[in-house]
Amino acid sequence: MASTSAPWQWPVPRPLQQLFDYFPLVTYGSAELPARSHSATSDAVPTLYVFASEDDARLGGPSFNPGCLKWQTFLRLAGVDFRVLPSTNHASPTGALPFLLPARPATTPIPASKLHTYALKHGTSPPAEPTTLRLEAYHSLLDLPIRNAWLHALYLNPTHTRLLDAFYTSPASSSPWIRDAIRRQLRRAAEAEILKTGSYLSAAAAGTAVVDQEQVYTAAREALEALATLLAESQTGWFFGAVAPTLFDAGVFAYTYLMVRYMDGDSEAGRLGGMVKSAGEGELESHRRRVLEAAGWGGEK
Repeated sequence: MASTSAPWQWPVPRPLQQLFDYFPLVTYGSAELPARSHSATSDAVPTLYVFASEDDARLGGPSFNPGCLKWQTFLRLAGVDFRVLPSTNHASPTGALPFLLPARPATTPIPASKLHTYALKHGTSPPAEPTTLRLEAYHSLLDLPIRNAWLHALYLNPTHTRLLDAFYTSPASSSPWIRDAIRRQLRRAAEAEILKTGSYLSAAAAGTAVVDQEQVYTAAREALEALATLLAESQTGWFFGAVAPTLFDAGVFAYTYLMVRYMDGDSEAGRLGGMVKSAGEGELESHRRRVLEAAGWGGEK
């Protein structure tokens, strides 16, 4: 007999109907942060949850994820006192990292979209952001060609499979089958992201679109050269002539630091790091080192 309250049209088998009558379906509201997140949060300083290894997080070192590293760097540049804990998107109340949990008694998490405002309010030396019409155009270099190259190198280039596993698949599970499934899922998602921007080559025979590796890296090289040229115009060492590193500097650093740290060398695996170091007259490499010092990571390479 069909349930009179069922939202679907097909009749429900009686055994299932009896099961649902005994265990009714309930839609629960949004879950709060796990209780252990509050116990892990300090009374003195806020906690920034990012993608990071346990060792790097314990030492306050840079995240291996560009999105997380951008905000981690900016908060340090702005003089915000915080500590770092490793996390995943699944543990985030917004479904994405990073997020900041203020020191107790405050319990409302702060997503990445509000970290800039938080830094301006709570930082000891928040930098003034540049006001120029060119800012959006140069932001697009980070959001498209440079991001695409990072996605391709980390997720789609087989030479970095061990790196991908170390960052994302191995911490997720000890099962080789689950790791393989996660790896394939991440690669499909990265490929779809790149294809959305048009960096592809149509494979007419198969009727599909595949990523054109050379087009991706050529676009990234041109973007890095454009950033190096822009930086060369500055008399201060920071983008757009700012007197101190800004959020844009942090965004550029988030990619250049990771490319040099993890993808540098003479082989194919070091392609992106080489691009950073050779851009312009070495402006991006010098900028990377200056941000490391300004953010208090002088011991990092």
